[in-house]
Amino acid sequence: MHALIVVAHPEPDALTHTLARQVAEGLTYAGHSSEIADLAAERFDPRFTPADLAVHRRLGPPSAAVVAEQRRIEGADALVLVYPVYWWSFPALLKGWIDRVFSNGWAFDYDAEGRTTKRLGHLNVHLLALGGADQGLFARHGYDRAMRTQIEHGIFDWCGAQVSTSLLLDDSEGPEAARHQQQAHQLGRSLFDLGAQAPLSGHSASGR
Repeated sequence: MHALIVVAHPEPDALTHTLARQVAEGLTYAGHSSEIADLAAERFDPRFTPADLAVHRRLGPPSAAVVAEQRRIEGADALVLVYPVYWWSFPALLKGWIDRVFSNGWAFDYDAEGRTTKRLGHLNVHLLALGGADQGLFARHGYDRAMRTQIEHGIFDWCGAQVSTSLLLDDSEGPEAARHQQQAHQLGRSLFDLGAQAPLSGHSASGR
């Protein structure tokens, strides 16, 4: 089995990248293959331009860069997103990747009558978010529930994709880096054995 691991962080030595590598190592240990898509290093352009709007309206084809990302996803048995939490959501780079790649006509079909058809029912998604605060803060202010609604339901369920794992590793600015790496490695080892959605476990306005 093959997993596409998408990571969004500008610093290659950040804990976010370390976690992505740990997921990949866990997959290798379990006999699976993986590819890490480093959006910052690859200079993916997250800007949603008039050309992307034309794609949404079915007035033009997607760009070669977008098609290449879609082919990457199509060639994988699972999609893993590894990212720091910025302002209780994705970093702009990862959100822009989703805005452009999960397009009308590929991730879903939206017709002139306003009907939507989900097209990614075959896709299993695993979310690994890194937050700077502890779980109590996320729960106390409802940020954890808001993120679930926005990301898991508002994005992936809209396209029919199944979020099989949703992990929020908290307190990333504290002494938890080793434990987080162990969790990421274990996620990789068990990625294709997971049948049920895992619970969230932390969040913050920023992570590293």
